[in-house]
Amino acid sequence: MKLCVAQLASKKGDIQENISRHIKMINSAVSQGADLIIFPELSLTGYEPKLAKDLAPTQDDEILDEFQQLSDHKQITIGIGLPTKSPEGLCISMVIFQPNQSRLTYSKKYIHADEEPYFVCGKNFPVLKLKGKKIGIAICYELSIPAHAEAAYNNGADVYIASVAKTETGVTKAHETLSAIAKKYNFPVLISNSVGPSEDFISAGNSAIWDKNGVLQAKLNAVEEDLLLFNLDD
Repeated sequence: MKLCVAQLASKKGDIQENISRHIKMINSAVSQGADLIIFPELSLTGYEPKLAKDLAPTQDDEILDEFQQLSDHKQITIGIGLPTKSPEGLCISMVIFQPNQSRLTYSKKYIHADEEPYFVCGKNFPVLKLKGKKIGIAICYELSIPAHAEAAYNNGADVYIASVAKTETGVTKAHETLSAIAKKYNFPVLISNSVGPSEDFISAGNSAIWDKNGVLQAKLNAVEEDLLLFNLDD
């Protein structure tokens, strides 16, 4: 099974433009044989907490239908970052589109203190099941909570993927943490980071892959949009 993480520059608050950018990357991933593509945190809107309330859809909003159609037609699972509405409040989420299946929403359970004025803790799930494999998913700050990766491991994760929006300092620290997670739990780890301006910082890319020993296998640069692919079966 071939996994893909996308390094994307989102346009602030412009969902239609960002949908187009996502679709372009999804088609590129499909052309390279990807079975799964994961995008950065809040990729559909950009990391813009102050705008999130006005931009947030539900997982079944028709504005997302194009992703479901693409998943069905191209037979690829797609993880899109966006704010979503819940009965408890606004969540930082990843809506997951699987071929000919109902959509899933993974909402960030562990949020950073800076996010508390805008978001509530969500209800995530331990692993995503895909083609006989189990994929642990983390959204940004979650990767720094030891219990999160441990829960993925305890639920049989074969790989751990972090969707983030991080500065240069933040992504450097995340690299250290994710390498240690890979080594501790003996599974490959991937990170998808955004590039370009967010609300009050610059995302610094460096999306990357580590093998099950925590050894870096591939890394993108800090400024360009691109894809990284990893064959989980090798």
